[in-house]
Amino acid sequence: MKNRSELKFAGIIPARYASSRFPGKPLAMISGKPMIQRVYEQSMKSIDLVFVATDDKRIFDAVKNFGGNAVMTSTEHQSGTDRCAEAVGKISGKIGIKIDVVLNIQGDEPFIRPEQIDLLKSCFSDKNVEIATLVRKTARGENIFDPNQPKVVIDSLENAIYFSRAAIPFIRNIGESLWSENYTYFKHLGLYAYTVPALKKITKLAVSYLEKAEALEQNRWIENGFKIRTAVTEGESIGIDTPADLERALLYFKNIK
Repeated sequence: MKNRSELKFAGIIPARYASSRFPGKPLAMISGKPMIQRVYEQSMKSIDLVFVATDDKRIFDAVKNFGGNAVMTSTEHQSGTDRCAEAVGKISGKIGIKIDVVLNIQGDEPFIRPEQIDLLKSCFSDKNVEIATLVRKTARGENIFDPNQPKVVIDSLENAIYFSRAAIPFIRNIGESLWSENYTYFKHLGLYAYTVPALKKITKLAVSYLEKAEALEQNRWIENGFKIRTAVTEGESIGIDTPADLERALLYFKNIK
């Protein structure tokens, strides 16, 4: 692996039009700009090479219209990771530059912080890191039982041991309402980075038992022996899954302007 200063990072934003809870979500407007543009512009503050990877011409055209980079990918992908794997090959061929590390940036987080992307990039200063992601410590009394907010246990080297929708670890002899006051839980933020060789390998793995059980693809990688380095951020991510989330995001945007 090269020194970090020599690595070529590429940010890829997977974006689908079809969504059971919010069709057309990437094109939802936030104060005059489509959501995908907000994500793109925030990403560009940390990475000089950013592409939207989509399976829909409407999203592709929207990105081109605001001057962004976009690449068309298959409609068959089951995850953003799979879409990134296809996109990185096309992007490398298009720009004629070898990409070392891909950052998979969620297309529904229009307020993603550049410093969080920088933190994720910093994981690759360790030449042994192949995959990295962000986590944050929970606050005292915070709800750790929401299955829509995956938790993660990490080891002494800051590698993830296991991801779960349950509150892990289980704390013996203490009531559940006091768990978060007696142990530091970590919530997972859905921002990933992978070396290109690792990305190619993990997308060829068969769906695993633990992945099926939790519906969390990162458990497939761990189950197959890959290490996932974590970095702790203090900031929360603001994802938009539903129209109601968008309404809350619009209020947030007004408050930060």
